[in-house]
Amino acid sequence: MTLPPFHLAFPVHDLDAARNFYGALLGCPEGRSDKDWVDFDFFGHQIVAHVAPASVAARAAGEDRNAVDGEAVPVPHFGVVLPMDQWQALADRLTGAGLQFIIEPTVRFRDAPGEQATMFFRDPSGNALEIKAMADPDKLFASE
Repeated sequence: MTLPPFHLAFPVHDLDAARNFYGALLGCPEGRSDKDWVDFDFFGHQIVAHVAPASVAARAAGEDRNAVDGEAVPVPHFGVVLPMDQWQALADRLTGAGLQFIIEPTVRFRDAPGEQATMFFRDPSGNALEIKAMADPDKLFASE
């Protein structure tokens, strides 16, 4: 199945911090940019960091969580579903870099159709990300 790339614009407090996090740490190539925004190739999808300090401050003032398989998952969050080997390589790289996780790299829904490896962390502006990989990629949308 070929999926069209999604586009996501999100607030950041500092473009240099965004470039370091998304570009240097996560390995996302930089695309176009201007003085108040920069876009990245987020595993084949376009994400755009926009300088919006008021939005960053408002998000920092409160956080919602939702219980998922015994974990308190931050809402909102965004991310990508990677192949398992690519997920493991990224988890190893982020762990080795000393990144602080919201939820450490783990496997949830073990032995169920939705079994997945997942990890949650924040960018320097507090945006929550989830990177996951499915044990069986064909079960991404499976209900049972």
